[in-house]
Amino acid sequence: MGLFGSTSGKDVDMFAKTLAQDLAKRYPPALDKGNERKISQKRLTTILEDTYTRAVTYKTEHKLGVYKKARLGNTFRWELQDMGYSEKFVELATEGLIVYITRKTGE
Repeated sequence: MGLFGSTSGKDVDMFAKTLAQDLAKRYPPALDKGNERKISQKRLTTILEDTYTRAVTYKTEHKLGVYKKARLGNTFRWELQDMGYSEKFVELATEGLIVYITRKTGE
C-alpha cells in the first residue's frame, strides 16, 4: 500500500465532498448553529458514526495510504467549513473521521 495508496487525489476529494454533503442532508448546518430546533445527542452520534463507517469502507476498498487519508480528512474539513458549520462541530466531526480511518482494522 505504501504512503500514497492506489486511488487518485481527485477521487479522494470527490468522496470527501460527497461524505460531507450526505452528512449535511441528515444534519444541516442550520441545526448546528440554530437555537430553536435541536437534534438529540444520540441521533447526532448515529449520523456521525454512519459517516465514519462509510469512510472506513472507502479507505479499505481503495487502499488509501497515509497521504490520501490526510487528504480525505482535510477535504472533509474544508467542505464542512464551506457549508457553514460551527468551528466546534467541524473539529469534532473531522477528528472523529481521522480516528476512524487511521486505526488498524486487521487489513
